[in-house]
Amino acid sequence: MASSASSLSSSEWLCPECKRATEVVLDHSAGDTVCSECGLVLEAHSIDETSEWRTFANESGDNDPVRVGGPSNPLLSDGGLSTVISSRPNNANGGSDFLGSGLGRWQSRGSNPDRSLLQAFKAIASMSDRLGLVATIKDRANEIYKKVEDQKPLRGRNQDAILAACLYIACRQEDKPRTVKEICSVANGATKKEIGRAKEFIVKQLEVEMGQSMEMGTIHAGDFLRRFCSHLGMTNQAVKAAQEAVQKSEELDIRRSPISVAAAVIYMITQLSDDKKLLKDISLSTGVAEGTIRNSYKDLYPYAVRLIPSWYAKEEDLGNLCSP
Repeated sequence: MASSASSLSSSEWLCPECKRATEVVLDHSAGDTVCSECGLVLEAHSIDETSEWRTFANESGDNDPVRVGGPSNPLLSDGGLSTVISSRPNNANGGSDFLGSGLGRWQSRGSNPDRSLLQAFKAIASMSDRLGLVATIKDRANEIYKKVEDQKPLRGRNQDAILAACLYIACRQEDKPRTVKEICSVANGATKKEIGRAKEFIVKQLEVEMGQSMEMGTIHAGDFLRRFCSHLGMTNQAVKAAQEAVQKSEELDIRRSPISVAAAVIYMITQLSDDKKLLKDISLSTGVAEGTIRNSYKDLYPYAVRLIPSWYAKEEDLGNLCSP
């Protein structure tokens, strides 16, 4: 009886017999949901979707209890469902299993049409993880690389720049843009110039394949603002004021890049706060040159009254802003 009681848990359901919400008992062993007041079985043979095992800290990482494979990958020729034989030690004493390691070596020497694709997808996944990107962006970058690779024009080109450019384009298309400098920081040595050339090359190739111009998505200053503010450790109040200022700046005819506008707005907002930020620190966090921030700030300064929210700074306080 004690063992069956351990498989019970309580919650509230609407009981049709009692005609009100009552506490129910979930019997996981039988899969029944029972009303605790009238005993009516509200649901029978329900499926328990939770894990069927528990993992403890002292268990070996090689002892994987999962009995199913990974998800299929339509970008690979075999759908990603082929068997991979491990060549790592796997017996109880830490030694190497002769048959398993031998088969693993022979498999690695065999021809695999997807080997280059798997390496590219692994590199894209690594860059995505380092930038904290969501899985949809990684998948989109994989699709872009697959389309370009199918046309076989990549021989002799900088592979790191191509992969970084695919990730940059994917970020743009998923409305989560990253600056070229941010992509460059995880691109395994590829320079901004190389990534820019690779991006133009990929866009050209895909436009030829599609027969139409490629949609890249529109970049707004607000797409970068919160991330830049986080890097600078700004307060929530300052971040909110900067967001409102950036939204109002889109109504003005400011012919500057969105990244430059975001950096200039941050510079303007922080001057009016107690926690002022140096121009050098803003430049390092945003990747925008100090001279570019000054020029953008010069364009925004005449509109300070319209840009700065009145709840953040009164009109007389705007005199504390540096003259451009």
